[in-house]
Amino acid sequence: MVRGALAACLREADTMTLPLSALEGPLAAQWQRVRARLRDEFGEAAYRSWLSSLTLADMIDGAVRIEVPTRFLRDWVVAHYADRIRALWSGENKDVGTVEIVVGERRIETVPIQNLRDEAERALAALAEAEDRPADHRGEAPIRAVGATVTPMIEPSDEREISAPLDQRFTFENFVVGKPNELAHAAARRVAESAVSGNRAAPFNPLFLYGGVGLGKTHLMHAIAWHIRLHDPSRKVIYLSAEKFMYQFIKALRFKDTMAFKEQFRSVDVLMIDDVQFISGKDSTQEEFFHTFNALVDQNRQVIISADKSPSDLEGIEERMKSRLGWGLVADIHPTTYELRLGILQAKAELRQTQIPPKVLEFLAHKITSNVRELEGALTRITAHAQLVGRSITLESAQDVLHDLLRANDRRVTIEEIQKRVAEHFNIRLADMHSARRARAVARPRQVAMYLCKQLTPRSLPEIGRKFGGRDHTTVMHAVRKIEELLAADRALGEDIDLLKRMLET
Repeated sequence: MVRGALAACLREADTMTLPLSALEGPLAAQWQRVRARLRDEFGEAAYRSWLSSLTLADMIDGAVRIEVPTRFLRDWVVAHYADRIRALWSGENKDVGTVEIVVGERRIETVPIQNLRDEAERALAALAEAEDRPADHRGEAPIRAVGATVTPMIEPSDEREISAPLDQRFTFENFVVGKPNELAHAAARRVAESAVSGNRAAPFNPLFLYGGVGLGKTHLMHAIAWHIRLHDPSRKVIYLSAEKFMYQFIKALRFKDTMAFKEQFRSVDVLMIDDVQFISGKDSTQEEFFHTFNALVDQNRQVIISADKSPSDLEGIEERMKSRLGWGLVADIHPTTYELRLGILQAKAELRQTQIPPKVLEFLAHKITSNVRELEGALTRITAHAQLVGRSITLESAQDVLHDLLRANDRRVTIEEIQKRVAEHFNIRLADMHSARRARAVARPRQVAMYLCKQLTPRSLPEIGRKFGGRDHTTVMHAVRKIEELLAADRALGEDIDLLKRMLET
C-alpha cells in the first residue's frame, strides 16, 4: 500500500532528526500521561501518523507550548486534536489555561529527506479515501518482493498503468457550450484534433484551463484524452491529478527509482495534469514537474494543465513555474449563466431519457448557481426520487426533495449589489443612490432600489435608509409603498423589476 510506503518513509526521516532536549520534572511526567491518553483514545495508527512528533517546549504563565516539525502537521493537529489535547492538559494540571501548537526548530539534516517528509505527511492525509478504491483505480504501480526488500515495477511502456481512469460521460459530444466556456472548449477541441493529425504539432503548449469547482475543466481534459485514444490509440496519453503525480514521485524517491519515473513521464505524447494547485508549497514535486514540463515542451509534446486560478494567481508556485505555465494559451471558464445551466439540464435529461417538466428545469437553473456538479446532482436526486417512490416530477416535489440544496444555494444579496444593478439598469450614477437629488429620473430608480432591498434582503428599514445617504426609515417605507402601487398599473416597471430580481438572484 502507498500508505505503508509513506509511513515507512516518515519513520526513516524521524531517525534522521536532531532531537530537542526533553523537559524534565513534573511537567514532563504530565506530558507523558497526556501522550499516553492520546494514544489510547485515537489508536496507534492515528497517534503514529499525527501525534508522535509532538514535543513539549515549555509552559509560561499557564500557557503550554507544543512544537511540531512542519506547518502542515500543525494545521492538521490544530483542526483535529487541539481541543482534546487542551482538555487532557487541564485534567493533568489545573494551572494550564491555554495550549498553543507551533512549528518548532527541529530540522532534518539532509534537505531531500526534509522535502520528502513534508510531502509524504501531506500525502498521508489524502490517502485515506483513495485506499478504499481498487488498486487499479489508484494509479498504484505493482510491487514485487526481492529478498527482504520491496522495489517498484514501473512499466514505462504502458502509460495506462498510472493514468487515472476516464469517465465515459466526459466527451466533447456531451459538453454543453455557452459563452462562459466557449474559448476553453474551442481550445481543447483544437488541441485534441491536432494531437491526432498528420503533423501532430502542438498548437498551444501548454494549454492551461482554469476556473472554479465544477465548471467543466475535468470534463474537457477527459474529452481530449477520449478523442486521442479513439482516433489514434498509438499515442501515449497520461491523464492524472497533480496529487497522483506527487504520489508517483514520492514512491520513486522512496524506492530510489527516479530514472524509471523520469522515463515514464518524459516519453509520453500528451501529458495532462489536473488541479495543479495541489503541488503549491511542495518544492521537490515542483522541481521535478518543472523539468518534466520543459523536457516535453522542448520535444513538442503536448502538455495540458488545469487549476482553480490563473498561473499568475497561483500561490505557493515558483515564479519560473508560473512563467512556464503561461507560455501557451490560458483559457478561463467563467461561472455559468442561466441559459447555459438550462441547456446543461436539458442535455442531461435527454441523455438519461427522462421526461422532466420545463418549469422544473427552469427552476433548477435559476436556483442552483454554484456549479455544474451540484446541478447534475440535483437532477439525479429528483429523477431517482420519482422512480423509487413512483411519483411524477413536479415543481413541488422537486422543491421538497432538494430543500437542503436549495437552502444552501440561496444567495445573500447585498444592498450595495442592488444599488449597483439598479443604477446600471436605469443608466444613472451609483452616487445618485446616496444623493439628495429629487429629479424623477433619479428618484424613481432610487425607490426601485429601496423596494428591492426590502424584498431581497433581511435588512430593516432604518438599515436600508442609512445605506441610501442616511435617509429616514419612513422614506424607505414610502418608496416601497409607491413602487407597490405603480406595479399594479405600470407593466413596463413590472418587467424591469422582474428582470432585476432575476439578475440579482442568479
